[in-house]
Amino acid sequence: MGSLSVSTNALASPLATHRNKEKPADLNVRNVVLGDILFKTWYPSFYPEELIGRELERLFVCQWCFKYSKDLMPYLAHTKVCPLKYEGPPGRLIYSRDLHAIYEVDGEEHQLFAQNLSLFAKLFLDNKSIFFDVTSFNYYLLVHTPKCTGSPHLQIVGFFSKEKMSWDNNNLACILVFPPWQRKGLGKILMGVSYELSRRENRIGGPEKPLSELGRRGYMRFWEARVARAILDMKAKRTLSVGDIAEVCWVLPEDVVGTLKDMGVLTASKRADGAAVISKARLRDCILKRGLDLTPPVSEEGFVDEWIPGLEESEV
Repeated sequence: MGSLSVSTNALASPLATHRNKEKPADLNVRNVVLGDILFKTWYPSFYPEELIGRELERLFVCQWCFKYSKDLMPYLAHTKVCPLKYEGPPGRLIYSRDLHAIYEVDGEEHQLFAQNLSLFAKLFLDNKSIFFDVTSFNYYLLVHTPKCTGSPHLQIVGFFSKEKMSWDNNNLACILVFPPWQRKGLGKILMGVSYELSRRENRIGGPEKPLSELGRRGYMRFWEARVARAILDMKAKRTLSVGDIAEVCWVLPEDVVGTLKDMGVLTASKRADGAAVISKARLRDCILKRGLDLTPPVSEEGFVDEWIPGLEESEV
């Protein structure tokens, strides 16, 4: 099963979020089979040429561990014995609500899994800026948990990565919902968990920048709902500052300002300092016009009580 291995210099965590309309012509893998789902790739990845060749029409990827093969029979043989098929995702469960769960995976402890996941993710990420050391990242897997029980029924549908030590207080480096599960609002769950990380670490943060244009749009919609929900929940009559909102939302002040401007809810005031004022009437109008869902994408009750970001169960 040599074709199910991965080189030690595999891709780690690029920052990118969405598909670009312009697909490159130099795809080294044109289609991918994940479990029993076949779909097209968008960008080239860094799979070793000696294992898959220079150009491959179809790559078979294990839906549980992301090991890969260019041939069907080795792939089928692997899926019958893959340990994660019965053990479930690696790492530790940190969140479970309704039909979705989040698992935290240490890239150092689960290097091969993190490398294979990153190679697969690169097929749908256009950013060329990459890291080759997965040990510096934690990975947060979004897992679909259907009502039928048993690990074989669990499906990883997306993830985000986060540097273990970010001097810029980035709470997210790379985010991706796999193509078959996009446009279902799942990205909001990943973003919501990343901000819960910020809250538990007591550090106001945000995604690594710069964002792609489509990535910025996705985050802007998330920030709009988060900021609007916070403002409407604040009962105090005193004037709100950007810092007040940032502290409640755990969103960087510059992202709060950009969000308020994009929503068009700032109005001039007669204050001596010339500070802008948030119009709640405009805010409510914006919520209606843009169809913002103010329901929190993640529930506090869904998080494991003893979860401390970055610590494995044995350390807690």
